[in-house]
Amino acid sequence: MEWLVFSLVASLVLTVLVNVAIRLWPGAASLGIERLTDWAERQEGTDAGSGPGRVRVIFPWKAMLVASIVLTVGLNVVLRLL
Repeated sequence: MEWLVFSLVASLVLTVLVNVAIRLWPGAASLGIERLTDWAERQEGTDAGSGPGRVRVIFPWKAMLVASIVLTVGLNVVLRLL
């Protein structure tokens, strides 16, 4: 039961830290939105099926799933040993 409490507290602390970091740079969110919008508008003119404008995106979901399981088991083992 202690590991569950630790996990919840750690998640809460990390969420607060990320939100505080975002608040420290108030213009970062709008700047990121502008850059993504500009990039998307430039991509509209290219044909997704051919030419040099095509970009292949590789999303390693299997590796992420395995890493998540390994890290979860590892964290639980460490917490049990403590």
